Amino acid sequence: MVTARQPVETIIETAQEEVERTRERIRKGLEVILDRNEPLVGVTPKDVIYQRGTLKLYHYHPMSDEVYRVPIVLVMSLVSKPWILDLTFGQSFVQYLLAQGFDVFMIDWGVPRPEDTKLGFEDYVTDLMPDCFEHVQKATGEEDYSILGYCMGGIFGLMYAGAYPDAPLKNLACAATPVDMEGMGLFRKWTDKRFFDVDHLVDSIGNIPPDMMLRSFEMLRPMDRWGGYIRLLDNLWDEQFVYGFRIMYKWTNEQIPFPGEAYRQFTKDLMWENKLMKNTMTLNGRPVDTKAIKIPVLHAMAEHDHIAPYAATRPLTSIVGSEDTEDVVLKGGHVSLIAGKNAMFRLWPRMADWLSHRSL
Repeated sequence: MVTARQPVETIIETAQEEVERTRERIRKGLEVILDRNEPLVGVTPKDVIYQRGTLKLYHYHPMSDEVYRVPIVLVMSLVSKPWILDLTFGQSFVQYLLAQGFDVFMIDWGVPRPEDTKLGFEDYVTDLMPDCFEHVQKATGEEDYSILGYCMGGIFGLMYAGAYPDAPLKNLACAATPVDMEGMGLFRKWTDKRFFDVDHLVDSIGNIPPDMMLRSFEMLRPMDRWGGYIRLLDNLWDEQFVYGFRIMYKWTNEQIPFPGEAYRQFTKDLMWENKLMKNTMTLNGRPVDTKAIKIPVLHAMAEHDHIAPYAATRPLTSIVGSEDTEDVVLKGGHVSLIAGKNAMFRLWPRMADWLSHRSL
């Protein structure tokens, strides 16, 4: 602030700083509006070691010849791009894990095609995931592997571990993974079976359009988008802030279709029947017995997660049969829990430390 008592030199210096900030606001504002110099994402070196349909299994290049014996397989959600865990250089969870000496793989489900509308939980958990794990075993020469699942990827990890309790799964780490659908707040109200005809929806349009998913997320907190724009306007002069905003904005707006049959199952088996919480889930006649999960289980949750609320995520470790469980509750939301500057100081070290002692 300029006051009448300040020296002229200070007033001029302050004015020049404001002029420069205004120039930066205009320049950065035009970049955002015109989408110039789009940030690069998902650039950590990797190989596609297996591909089937839209699915790709990535093997990231290790940073050292010495890696932990047990590889980590990242399992992603069906409705979002996987590079949220590999944002950009210096803000990549994948790079962090590699730097800590882990051998990292990722299951990228890809963007479902119209013909993929019939894909259900059975296809993902009892067919595609076991296929991927076999290729991980071939690539590493190790029988054991760990799963790290984010959001719905954590649900798939739980389903797999419960359906195959004798599999050589060494550890299960989940982040922002809902299990008690009674705690899903507005999502549960919007899918109330008295009013929501999921069969008609899926039978009519097939895969659920990404815009429908995005708008449903936005309606949980309608002012978040506008609040983000206001913060952007206030910080347009700050190159790092703008860069971080554009990365997150890009990921948030690049939702992908939800395979129709999987959406039907998610609604009926999970949202309506709460089968994971009640331990009554079956896949292709195979029981998904979460109490049969005896391996170490870690679950990270965010205090202010509005997509997977704390009430829905909190009971996860209570439904497994393992004696080695850990709950980690951190500040932040659904995305900031796992990605961005805060995550690299809060969750990433906790996750890496927990896995390191169990990956030998």
